[in-house]
Amino acid sequence: MPVTLMSDPNANRFIRTHLKVRHLTLLVELGRHDSIAQAAEAAGLTQPAASKLLGELEYALGVPLFQRLPRGVEPTEYGRIMMRRAGAALAEMDAAHQEVQQGLAGVAGRVRLGAVLTPAAQLVPDAVQRLSVSHPRVQVAATVDTSKVLVEQLRAGELDLAVARILDPAVAPELRFEPISDEPHSLIVRAGHPWLVHAGLGLAELAAGSWIFPPAGMLRERLTALFLNHGLELPQDVLETMALPMIPALLESSDRVVALPPVLVRPYLDTGRLAVLPLALDLRGDVYGIITRRQHQLSPAAAAMLDALRDAARIPR
Repeated sequence: MPVTLMSDPNANRFIRTHLKVRHLTLLVELGRHDSIAQAAEAAGLTQPAASKLLGELEYALGVPLFQRLPRGVEPTEYGRIMMRRAGAALAEMDAAHQEVQQGLAGVAGRVRLGAVLTPAAQLVPDAVQRLSVSHPRVQVAATVDTSKVLVEQLRAGELDLAVARILDPAVAPELRFEPISDEPHSLIVRAGHPWLVHAGLGLAELAAGSWIFPPAGMLRERLTALFLNHGLELPQDVLETMALPMIPALLESSDRVVALPPVLVRPYLDTGRLAVLPLALDLRGDVYGIITRRQHQLSPAAAAMLDALRDAARIPR
């Protein structure tokens, strides 16, 4: 027998009777500031009015949303839920306003896209170029960050799409994921590095060398396991960074080595300033892909961006 999911009448009553745009705006600003006074000012409210709105919300929900501290407020678990959902709700209304203002017929509008480093280097520029040809009136605002940050921005409605990884299984049911690649890595060094002509280069030499390591994460764990599983000590001369603008200069001025997808330093490889070590270690990052929200209808502009990303990644529509 099929199961019919019934809507919660209490939830409907809360939304229709208690919830106002001012509540949502205040919640969003409380997520950006650590005090009611600062959030009130950002939301265009007086502090007493903000305190009253917050009290109304807590009374209607029957749970505390914030802990009052001597120097500000701190969200409870329920407060974090409400702040994230408030951001998504306001983002939906903003998207609706843009569609009305710019019209649907010509597919205009603005798309907010986030990406991790590797797709930001090639896939995203390719997709943006495709979009500019097929839909020249669509504006794209692109950011580059970690998967964790991008997924949280997507869930909060601050992004329309992301090209990243879903690292937290708990949020996966909220999201739609279209896999693209698992990011094969190579060992990159400066041109003229002595290891480039080392016929017997192996893990022992690598362990004794100077490295640029990524911060804590999956790739760092795989590099660590690579040495430990072969009974080797971890490299001692390690510089920790994944700040891409710094890495080529650090490599060119030293004998350091870094594990990176070659696409991230392609111009330096093509001009011969950097080189790939002829040593295959089968290092790979986790699969990244196109992420959207399941319970969200993309605007025509965002849908056009999604199609452009699929075309650039050669994902069947």
